[in-house]
Parts: sequence; C-alpha cells; structure tokens
Amino acid sequence: MNSENFSISEKIVSPSYIRQGSQARRSHEQLIRLLLEQGKCPEEGWSESTIELFLNELAVMDSNNFLGNCGVGEREGRVASSLVARRHYRLIHGIGRSGDIAAIQPKATGSSLLNKLTNSVVLDILKLSGVRSVTSCFVVPMATGMSLTLCFLTLRHKRPKGRYIIWPRIDQKSCFKAMITAGFEPVVVENILEGDELRTDMEAVERKVQELGAENILCIHSTTSCFAPRVPDRLEELATMSAKYDIPHVVNNAYGVQSSKCMHLIQQGARVGRIDAFVQSLDKNFMVPVGGAIIAGFNESFIQEISRMYPGRASASPSLDVLITLLTLGASGYRKLLAEQKEMYTYLAQELKRLAAAHGERLLHTPHNPISLAMSLDDLQTQSGKSVTQLGSMLFTRQVSGARVVALGNKQMVSGHMFSGFMSHSEAYPHPYLNAASAVGITRDDVTLCIKRLDKCLKSLRKESSARSGSPIPLTDSTDHNDIEAMVWSI
Repeated sequence: MNSENFSISEKIVSPSYIRQGSQARRSHEQLIRLLLEQGKCPEEGWSESTIELFLNELAVMDSNNFLGNCGVGEREGRVASSLVARRHYRLIHGIGRSGDIAAIQPKATGSSLLNKLTNSVVLDILKLSGVRSVTSCFVVPMATGMSLTLCFLTLRHKRPKGRYIIWPRIDQKSCFKAMITAGFEPVVVENILEGDELRTDMEAVERKVQELGAENILCIHSTTSCFAPRVPDRLEELATMSAKYDIPHVVNNAYGVQSSKCMHLIQQGARVGRIDAFVQSLDKNFMVPVGGAIIAGFNESFIQEISRMYPGRASASPSLDVLITLLTLGASGYRKLLAEQKEMYTYLAQELKRLAAAHGERLLHTPHNPISLAMSLDDLQTQSGKSVTQLGSMLFTRQVSGARVVALGNKQMVSGHMFSGFMSHSEAYPHPYLNAASAVGITRDDVTLCIKRLDKCLKSLRKESSARSGSPIPLTDSTDHNDIEAMVWSI
C-alpha cells in the first residue's frame, strides 16, 4: 500500500481509520528505512510482522515473482513445491553470480539487497562482539571447514611457493581436513602443558618456520574456540611472528564470536601483528541451522578476493537465516545472550566442581578457555578403563548431548596423519576427562539436568565397579547415606 492507494481507500472506509492504518504501516517502514540507511543491526529487535513485511518487499523485487515475467533461461527461480517457496519467502535465486558470490544479480534485486544487508549487519555484530577494527566480511553458505579451505585456496595465488600450513594441534577433524582438501601439507605443532592447560608452543612454531623457510609456508592456521583443556592459541604472539616473517595468518574462530575473550584475542592480534582472515560458524554463534559461516578480516581487498574465489552462485538460506535472527534479537538481544553465556559458564563451572569433588575427581584448571570446561575422570579410570568410554555412551543414551568423554591412549588416522592421544589435543595428556561447554543459548535448566544425570551415571558406574571387585562403595565427605540407598535404582 502506497500513499496513492491509501488515499483511494479513504473513499471506501472512514478516512480516520485509514489514516490510523497508514500510520501503523509507516512505523514498520521507518524501521526498514533505518536498516537501509545505516546497515547496522537495530538496537531493539523487530516484530515478526515487520520482518515478514520486509522479506515480502524484497521478494517481489526478484524476477521470479514479477507478475508478467516470462522466463526462457535455464535458471528462472522456478519451484515445484509451494511449501519450499514459502520456506524461502520466495527468494529463490540465491546470492552472487557465477564469478563472484558478492556480485549483484540483475534478475534478483531483492536477493542481492538481502545479501548486502546481511553482510553489513553481521559486520556490525562482529564489531559489537569485540573486533572493532574489522573492515570487511561476508556470509558464505558453507560450514567452517570448507570456509577455511576457501581462504587457503585464495592464499595459493598470493604464495605460489607455499606448500606447508603451520598448525598448533587441535583435535578437530574438519579444520585439519580443510588444509588437506586445499592441497597443502599440515605441519602439526604439539602443544605444551602448563598446569592443566594445553597452550601454544611458540618456540616450536618458530623453529618450524625457520626449518621450512618462510617462503614455503602458505600460512599459520591458529585456533581460538576449542575444547578444554586446550585453550585458545597465543594469538598476539602468533600474529607478531606472522608479521615478522611475512607469513599470512588465518584464524579458526569457529564458535568464538560468543566469547569476548576470543574476540579480544583477534582484535589484539590484528593490532600488534598480522591476521589476514578469521572464520566463524553461523550455527554455533547465532543459533541458526548448520550450513553457513562468516569470513572476515582487516583488509577489505583480501576478503573480496576470497569471495571471488567461490565458484558459482550460492544458497541464500544461511544469509536469510542469520538476518532474520539478528533482526529478531536486535543488538540488545544479542548482547543479552552473550551476558547469559558468561553467567552460565560460571554456573556450569561451579556445578561441575561440586560434582567432581563428590566423586573423587576435580575440575581441571583451564582459566584461558572461556567456553569449554573439563572434569577429570582419574578415579573412574582406576576402577576400569572401559568405565570411561562407557560413561560417554551412558550420557548419550540418557539424552545428554554435547558432552565429550576423552579416554587415555586413543589413536586416530585422519587424512593419512596418525594422531596419538586423539581428542585430547596432546600425545600424552595425563588425565582422562569429560568436556562440557557453556555455549550461547544454554540455560540453567540444561546445566542442572546435565549435572543430575551425570551424577547418576557416575554413581552407577562406581556401583558396578564395586560389585565386580567385591569391595564396598567408597564414601567421600559429601556422600550422604541416603545416596547409597538410592544407588540401587536402575538407570
């Protein structure tokens, strides 16, 4: 409804009512106008009606929704199922063109505008989250691993002699496979143990640089967010080393946007040294479906090079999902989620520490990891090596998802490389342990229920072990005799 249609409507319905309706629509349009003018996430979230109005306005700008359109090409935004069309708000053409994921599509003005706005809003959120000097980013419809591969392939043109990628070890398959898929040879640098934490061995990294020769190294591939007892890499030192030897530096920031500590490390690394790109997942940081990532950096021309490396058009679904989510939350809503993540981290740490003490274990001291926690399973290991792995399956069957149980001595072949002590980020970490993470969106009920079920599983395993050995169940100071009676229940 434009002003002309509203004027005509006054001849049909009372003008005072029409004017009221017109004012209501203008309030929606004012929000849309501010988004278009500023390109920033609105401070307060929008209502669903405003978001749907906006998306419908974008959709009618795409040629597949033109009333008189006659398409004779091979790609005309045709959709056989109306359910699929509604799922995508009739934004069918995707984003980009065959040569550039950021290019404008003549047939899809609305989808192109959606793409540009999404990248602009996401850039604003990255700044809000702590990387204030970031200059450019784009949403890519691939998860973190393939997005890292895209970065490495772009660097190949800049460093034709580059064969190796120096990679402080983190036991996560996709980031390792990202290097292999791009055709490079990962140089795994083992971490060093400091207390309970596994940290970057800077001396070993520099030795590898000198041994291989800087010109033969494609980049340093570092990590922020990770499973404890691994902690974020020493990004400032790595960035300084990258600048010293003129070696590119790519950061795997998979779920680090939700952590002010991880984002601060990236900001500081870029300030004191060199970070060429940092990559983060959409689903882990913004609670949207899996399938998208953000590639960001401090040199706009290099980020544009990465976007041009993407072959062909791309799905608009990840861009649409994250834009809807951020418009719903608003900047204030996302800040609230970040604050709740910190609060739940403290609560989870307290509860795990209490539970660990009750079972003769301890919460590993990993203060440099702002998301993931680890509880030792040493006592469980002494009872039976199988009990450690059994705990993981017991938790999963009792609907505790996301907890990782890491036993000693695991070996895993990943793309031709044998990892000893796989999942522990170290060849010889001294403790078996259980991981739990306080990621964005976690609730107090999630923590409480997890601790309750974990407690029951540990008690059950202790009971089974005691029954096999014929010894009495040991009591700790925090064990109540009523708990012993409760151990007879069957999980």
